[in-house]
Amino acid sequence: MTGLPVSFDDVLAAREFLAGYIRPTPLIGREALSQKLGFTALLKCENALPTAAFKVRGGLNLLGRDPTAKSGIIAASTGNHGQSLAYAGRTFGIPVTIIAPRGANPLKVEAMRAHGATVVEHGADYDEAREECERRAAADRIRYVHSGNEPYLIAGVGTASLEVLEERRDVDVLLVPVGGGSGIAGACIVAKHLRPSVRVIGVQSDGAPSAYLTWRDRRPHQGGPIRTFAEGLATRTTFDLPQRILAALLDDFVLVSDEELYRAMRLLLVEGHQVAEGAGAAATAAALKLRDTLRGKTVALWISGGNATAESLQHALASV
Repeated sequence: MTGLPVSFDDVLAAREFLAGYIRPTPLIGREALSQKLGFTALLKCENALPTAAFKVRGGLNLLGRDPTAKSGIIAASTGNHGQSLAYAGRTFGIPVTIIAPRGANPLKVEAMRAHGATVVEHGADYDEAREECERRAAADRIRYVHSGNEPYLIAGVGTASLEVLEERRDVDVLLVPVGGGSGIAGACIVAKHLRPSVRVIGVQSDGAPSAYLTWRDRRPHQGGPIRTFAEGLATRTTFDLPQRILAALLDDFVLVSDEELYRAMRLLLVEGHQVAEGAGAAATAAALKLRDTLRGKTVALWISGGNATAESLQHALASV
């Protein structure tokens, strides 16, 4: 793992810093869920964090430790990245501006504002919001916090995998959702340092597969229109820093459909007693898809976020 821009020591430093601000999240087993899947399933409940999503680990680590962020930052986000930075900004007294696409998850937009961020709605999707964010950052000379190309973010979210592998020595597989790739990059760094035999598998929507295609072909793919309701997976472009890590360390990558995401949301709600947004159910959707190959193993499934709208939950409950 030499030459990678984020190290296991960076994750350890992030854990030490974050201990003053957040607690480890639960890793729980539900017998009914494991029976449905045919293997020992452990749910990593990142929906228990203050923003109900894993990214707050990275936001706190960056705003709390990066000297270049102290005077204020700007970022683009469909929701969880923005919530993370807004929460961290309030924690450390740092001004935060978030550019969100029009029609973004209203729960997440409201939460960003509630945490004190200035939210500007612009563009039809994340990538249009990101382009506007980058323009404003350059014009106003404000620290731009990218949602993937930030070592402090990757080290911060990597602490979730550290918690899993230190708590359960018998875990064979980590299934982690992928949008921009910070979460899966952190998981790869930790797993391949602590236990190289642990398989790390990324999960992305088949309606927004740019990160998967880039990893598969080892060349950048800029995706077409977004065709998924799961905003946490909905990126048309790929991020260089996570992709460097995935090219070196990721074991496998699978795609799931919106129908599979809705079924997984329902399974988590009914059998797992956990609320997951679309992206937060991606690991469970992949578990259903891969259950024959995972039989007999112990698998950690990320619930990366729980900010589900009432409409998406109703749709999920109606799925079969």
